[in-house]
Amino acid sequence: MTRAEIDTPHGAARAELHSAEEGRAALLLGHGAGGGIEAPDLVAATRAATAAGVHVALVEQPYRVAGRRAPAPARQLDAAWLAVAADLGERWFPDLPLLFGGRSSGARVACRTADAGAASAVLCLAFPVHPPGKPEKSRMDELRAVEPPVLVVQGERDAFGRPEPAPEREVVLVAGDHSLKADPESVGRAVQEWLGRVLRLID
Repeated sequence: MTRAEIDTPHGAARAELHSAEEGRAALLLGHGAGGGIEAPDLVAATRAATAAGVHVALVEQPYRVAGRRAPAPARQLDAAWLAVAADLGERWFPDLPLLFGGRSSGARVACRTADAGAASAVLCLAFPVHPPGKPEKSRMDELRAVEPPVLVVQGERDAFGRPEPAPEREVVLVAGDHSLKADPESVGRAVQEWLGRVLRLID
């Protein structure tokens, strides 16, 4: 495991790099709004990806690196993420397909930047379809805008809602709520199986 600092338009970001034995692609994973890269579902996804032959970069947004708890505005998150993706793609993962992903807020960033960052696929852990109790404030447009293959791993009791499957979007339900802490093994299994299918498509 290696750590790298990356300059972005909104301060320094940090990436924790986990190498797979055979690197067939690289998966960049972002954290939730108030949490870090040590979240159980991100840990499970990292293990699953490296086992599937995919390098992983766990990305800390500049506001977290600077010690702030309140997340930056969406446009700053997106700009920082794209700067990190460009840097890692050039320095660490040249000539490899890049996959974007994250949990909750990080999943939204991955969806919003998938096109600009030329992501080959997108992994959403606990995508927050709407704020709890406010289904009218839907964020489904962010998910619908993603053209490459998408996997959404969602807790069965997620108060932030549940997206429906679509032709390019798989949805896997696991035990638990928005934290996805109840059954990390199922999270990892879903990620590993999906990555196997994605790698066959992009190889």
